[in-house]
Amino acid sequence: MSDKLMLLDTASLYFRAFYGVPDKVKAPDGTSVNAARGLLDIIAKLVTLYEPTHIVACWDDDWRPHWRVDLIPSYKTHRVVEVGAAGPDVEEVPDPLEAQIPLIRQTLTALGIPIIGVAAHEADDVIGTLATRSTIPVDIVTGDRDLFQLVDDDRGIRVVYTARGMSNLEIVTDATVVAKYGVLPSQYADFATMRGDASDGLPGVAGVGEKTAAALLKDHGDLAGIRAAAVAGEGMSAGVQAKVIAASDYLDVAPTVVEVARGLDIAVPATPVRALDAPQTASAEELAAQWNLGSSMQRAIAALDRPVG
Repeated sequence: MSDKLMLLDTASLYFRAFYGVPDKVKAPDGTSVNAARGLLDIIAKLVTLYEPTHIVACWDDDWRPHWRVDLIPSYKTHRVVEVGAAGPDVEEVPDPLEAQIPLIRQTLTALGIPIIGVAAHEADDVIGTLATRSTIPVDIVTGDRDLFQLVDDDRGIRVVYTARGMSNLEIVTDATVVAKYGVLPSQYADFATMRGDASDGLPGVAGVGEKTAAALLKDHGDLAGIRAAAVAGEGMSAGVQAKVIAASDYLDVAPTVVEVARGLDIAVPATPVRALDAPQTASAEELAAQWNLGSSMQRAIAALDRPVG
């Protein structure tokens, strides 16, 4: 089996599990466990389908870093329920899901899956750094299209896109990004900067949608080329030129917000995720019994019980 690194956008997956798995089964103390059980089933499916040898659960140590907010104050503002005075802002998370997050971390640890987060950074930044530094092919599992900027056929980096559900997973390669948006993955961050994204509170360039953004990138290569052409009054209509110039303040800062970090002080774990030994299996099963994780834990354990490189 060839080595392969799988990077989990963990919050994206446990939110999907929470909303996708009925909240019928509870822990003995009445705590909801649907997100934890659902995430275990997701991991079992991913491991079975794509056979990674190395897995990392990438974590949002700060889901809304202040250095990004300082540049664009509207960044994710609609999801804030409390501004952190001395730490990260508090995200709007349903109470039954919030209560499961410590358990989710315990289940990942029980399976031997490392959890990696970095202070003042999002899971996307962890993913960007680990994907960039990996010397083996990479599968990024996410429902966030912002991570399309990391796709790179030459380096074996692709996205397993979950937006249509776990029964309709989509493998995103260079050709997929070109077919969907008319831009290369290396242009995607500039494309997203211009298009904007209401779900992240990014306004984009007013009046410039996906088709115009793609056409501009085709003609001028990147955002710097587009801005230079707008200043020179070349290669675009007067109307588009005016829109690009009017958005200068936004375009000065937005790329830093949209581009994922690729140089954080973390390393790709060298040790493969292996089948659990007898004591580890007993510990995982004890955790499952304590929290009523049932067959979901068993499926995850079984999926990991295979040869690895």
